[in-house]
Amino acid sequence: MKFGLQKSGLFLGLQSFGLPAVIATIAVAITFCIGLAPFDNQPSFWRVLVEGIIYYIGVAVVEEVYLRGLLQNLLENCFENSKNAALYAILITSFLFGFGHIFGALGQPLGTVICKTVWAMALGVYLGSVYVKTRNLWLPIILHFVIDLCGIPFCFSTSNQYPQIALITSLVAYVLLGIYGLLLLKNKD
Repeated sequence: MKFGLQKSGLFLGLQSFGLPAVIATIAVAITFCIGLAPFDNQPSFWRVLVEGIIYYIGVAVVEEVYLRGLLQNLLENCFENSKNAALYAILITSFLFGFGHIFGALGQPLGTVICKTVWAMALGVYLGSVYVKTRNLWLPIILHFVIDLCGIPFCFSTSNQYPQIALITSLVAYVLLGIYGLLLLKNKD
């Protein structure tokens, strides 16, 4: 069984999860760790900005490579006899994507946890659909990174809670993106 990255456009010609994917994983992990490491105890505006961008690049690459590039392709192969193989794969990976975002919201009010989980699931549907439509993993990575950049202002906030308007606006926007993703999938051909 092939692992699925050979279809992704990110690792053109890769026929199995071999050395190039391992090297890419190590490079991304290093980038991710650099983004997590604080530069000092009293970071300046520019250091927080640079650290946030490095962190968000790592997150976008890691989550998209593993969820879309590997797991979604693997699930699509598992459901290959089904007419809706891509949809099933997207829904499962989107559920996992949303569930994974619960941990970042722990300690927040229940409404925040629910909003972040639902909007992450909706974004998973959108990013998964974009990947199925293009079969190029770079596009979901770039979109994921741009969406994550919207969180940069919260890096400078002294509050540990999202404003109510930000939760509602993000929820509506991301659910609409998820619906748009399903429309993209429906018009796949």
